[in-house]
Amino acid sequence: MSERSSTVPRRRTPPAASAGRTGVAPRRPATTPAPRRGAPRPSGPPAPPRAVVASRSRMIGLVTVLLVVLVTFAGRLVYVQGITGPEIAQEAREKRMTTAQVLGARGDITDANGVVLATSVERYHVTVNQKQVKNYRARGSSDGLDGAAGVASRLAPVLGLNAAELGGDLVGDRGWVVVARNVLPDVARAVRALRLDGVGVEKVADRVYPKGTVAGNIVGFVNSEGEGLQGLEYALHGDLKGTPGKERFERGKGGQPIPGGVSEANPAQDGRSVRLTLDSDLQWKAEEQLRAKVTETGADGGAVVVMRTTGEVLALAESVPFDPNTPGDQATTALSKSVTEVFEPGSTGKVVTMAAALEEGVVQPTEAFEVADRWTTPHGETIKDSHDHGVEKLTATGVFAQSSNVGTVLIGQRLTKDQRYHYLSAFGFGSRTGIEMPGESAGLLRTPADWHGRDEFAVLYGQAVSVNALQVASVFATIANDGVRVPPRLIAGWTSPDGRYTPQAPAEGTAVVSPQTAQAVLSMMESAVVEGTGKDGAIPGYRIGGKTGTAQRFNPSGYTASFIGVAPVDDPQVVTAVILHNPRTSIYGGTVAAPVFSTVTGYALQQLGIAPSGAPATLFPATWE
Repeated sequence: MSERSSTVPRRRTPPAASAGRTGVAPRRPATTPAPRRGAPRPSGPPAPPRAVVASRSRMIGLVTVLLVVLVTFAGRLVYVQGITGPEIAQEAREKRMTTAQVLGARGDITDANGVVLATSVERYHVTVNQKQVKNYRARGSSDGLDGAAGVASRLAPVLGLNAAELGGDLVGDRGWVVVARNVLPDVARAVRALRLDGVGVEKVADRVYPKGTVAGNIVGFVNSEGEGLQGLEYALHGDLKGTPGKERFERGKGGQPIPGGVSEANPAQDGRSVRLTLDSDLQWKAEEQLRAKVTETGADGGAVVVMRTTGEVLALAESVPFDPNTPGDQATTALSKSVTEVFEPGSTGKVVTMAAALEEGVVQPTEAFEVADRWTTPHGETIKDSHDHGVEKLTATGVFAQSSNVGTVLIGQRLTKDQRYHYLSAFGFGSRTGIEMPGESAGLLRTPADWHGRDEFAVLYGQAVSVNALQVASVFATIANDGVRVPPRLIAGWTSPDGRYTPQAPAEGTAVVSPQTAQAVLSMMESAVVEGTGKDGAIPGYRIGGKTGTAQRFNPSGYTASFIGVAPVDDPQVVTAVILHNPRTSIYGGTVAAPVFSTVTGYALQQLGIAPSGAPATLFPATWE
């Protein structure tokens, strides 16, 4: 170990002595001051230069600052991620969340055989957020247009719209605007694929009516919001409509759902489907025959009602066609005049008088009468038959078959006023039938206290009262149903969203007259077809009973011609009423209405598979000597 590196202190030789020995004085570095005499020599390595010390201090300061910054950031990171992180993330997620309503599918309307008359199909509304549309950038598209112009140029061809017109709908500050309604699913997919800022699609259910005008007046229609406005769509809206649900999801900048993002759903509930008692094929036949006859006779209009004797309505035809797919101007009018329009029934009302007289025992089917062509009331008013004739020898059956007003009054006056009113009311005059269609009229039946002049006699042959087509058809159904009145109905049953079908329980019937009385009236009705005014209502192979009617109209003026009948008389199954308002070729129901009855009822018997009649009729005599 050298002397310079030794750590053992060493006595230094005085300079003078040392020089004397060697003769050479050692040179000291210029920068090293001479140590004071007697000062101790420092131990350890020599002190570093001042520049090195300053550099080391700066480095320590920088490291300290860096550590402080890192600790600050680490603390902030811990605070954000560990303490407030979940809250911030939740707040950010909530800002990205949007809620969309999901509509429950509306139930179907079908006929008795399951043929769909109204259904909902999958469609989409294309919507825009005008505030977001303005943020659109071309992103390499050929036209280079930004904002609403760019969105319109790309969206219009997909929707089949004019780009300039569409662009006008995209400009503004509204958050939700529908630019196309009820587009097909493939169009909706194409719109989604464009991924345009602010453009979205919403699933909706569009209502369609596959049979068009067939039963359109009964089915009715819905508006653009799916609310029933007419017909059964309106009357049954509460059962048909679904219960809406909600869907919440994270949306991106353009409003589109974020794949894999948070999604919450409250499922919608579909509505119930209804099965009607209608036969759509029979409905078509009734509409076709009625409209052809209206055209042929120049009538103002009319109706055809076909129903079971137990109340199930099989057809309810109107003379003016209505297509629910395109409501047009008819949307604001009454669609089913069979239940809304009233008229005097005329001679078809004589069924009530004859049933009441037989039930009260004041007449027998074979009782003889001498019937003139006119009769004067106690008030001095004259009642006449439809044509002039001499005194005829008719039985009560003959009076009915020949539709004599005078003969009917001779029989009916044996009933008290209260009895006349009671039976008219019991058969349904003056009250609604309860059919499920909206807007049904109750007709008009005044109490005896309000009868004036000839009213007490006029009610015996179907005047001074008013009914709708379904009401008067129901009278004949009561006679055909052994005298038991069952309210007409259009609903056969309901199907729940899970596919379970529940039949609708029929209403309880009310006995109006005895089965014996009903059978006697049926026989008298058969005489009216076989040898009376309703011969054109006959159907080959079947025994038919019916009654013609002609009544004067006052507003507008003219006549209502009708024929209502039952088939077959030996096993009553079907009742058909044909009503024509103000026909120009003839005012008599036997001439203009009975042929329509024959065609439509014949078709109904085939549709229902009802066998032809067996033994021929044994009728009461219509005349006497």
